[in-house]
Amino acid sequence: MELVAGCYEQVLFGFAVHLEPKASGDHETWTPVADFTHHAHTASLSAVAVSSRFVVTGSKDETIHIYDMKKKIDHGALVHHNGTITCLKFHGNRHLISGAEDGLICVWDAKKWECLKSIKAHKGHVTFLSIHPSGKLALSVGTDKTLRTWNLVEGRSAFIKNIKQNAHIVEWSPRGEKYVVVILNKIDVYQLGTASVSGTITNERRVSSVTFLSESVLAVAGDEEVVRFFDCDSLMCLSEFKAHENRVKDMFSFETPEHHLIVTASSDGFIKMWKLKEDKGVSPSLLCEVNTNARLTCLGVWLDRVTDTKESLLPAVEPPPVSKQEQSKRNKKESGHEVQEEERQLKPDTKNCGLTGDSNKPTKGSSLVSTKKRKTVEMLEKKKRKKKKI
Repeated sequence: MELVAGCYEQVLFGFAVHLEPKASGDHETWTPVADFTHHAHTASLSAVAVSSRFVVTGSKDETIHIYDMKKKIDHGALVHHNGTITCLKFHGNRHLISGAEDGLICVWDAKKWECLKSIKAHKGHVTFLSIHPSGKLALSVGTDKTLRTWNLVEGRSAFIKNIKQNAHIVEWSPRGEKYVVVILNKIDVYQLGTASVSGTITNERRVSSVTFLSESVLAVAGDEEVVRFFDCDSLMCLSEFKAHENRVKDMFSFETPEHHLIVTASSDGFIKMWKLKEDKGVSPSLLCEVNTNARLTCLGVWLDRVTDTKESLLPAVEPPPVSKQEQSKRNKKESGHEVQEEERQLKPDTKNCGLTGDSNKPTKGSSLVSTKKRKTVEMLEKKKRKKKKI
């Protein structure tokens, strides 16, 4: 496995984690070793996502870079967005979904690296998105004070829910039975069946990252050194532990055949890997740590073999179809929140869409441009924009 993290200093770090089998009476030894650094962006990194082969990074330079983990080379750049890339999510190994401050959500073919669909998702920025385990639905939040549900099968908006404040995180549970929406230090827990809030978790500080450890246990990190585990049913804090010397910026949890692990990254420069206990009321134990000497912003874990991951014992819950009549009933039940159904079919945007150095010309096939060529084209585009303004 490999820990990958982005930072303000425009660099992507990669650390291979080696596991030395335990001798008689000894514990296993986990050792992170520096594997690569990749400096492709011209501004700080804002998002990272991993598949079985690629690591993709988003940045304030408005581009998405693709790094081939098998060959350890830059695989090219996606340049469709006109704003900071705020979120990146893979669904399987075939599709990548990106969101940005331009209000767009783009669906990419992760084989040919072509843009399959570009959707104007929010009137403001897209701040976060999450894909249902079934791959049929996605949720997004933005700076227009809305929570939006997307039908990924038909490629259209399903519902729009107005919320009182701008949310900055939304996350599905492992089976997709529930999801959480984060506003500042408040975490609203929604049930899929009712699409309504079943309870609210309150953290001491503004929440910076959440990750589900199970269908009912949520790990929460905020603008502080502590990570807390909450029960989404009772809304109680099960345990907390000091993870870093500075605020925790991002977390990533996953399972191997032998262990349930959580990785944390902090603005103190450290990446730490923790082993979770079966009883989530007990604090996890530290397995290893590495100091990047950088201000970390985002985190991911790349698993080099399919056998490294533990398959979920329970299948994802299929999202139930909602009729217009049922949705109308929900509208009346909502107090203080307006729920609308957007029936307009969103058409694929094939123009200005593709993996290319020129956002006005879609690429054909799977051809990729080099980083140098992309930067040159970007400079020319900026000059053209300045001339038009004059």
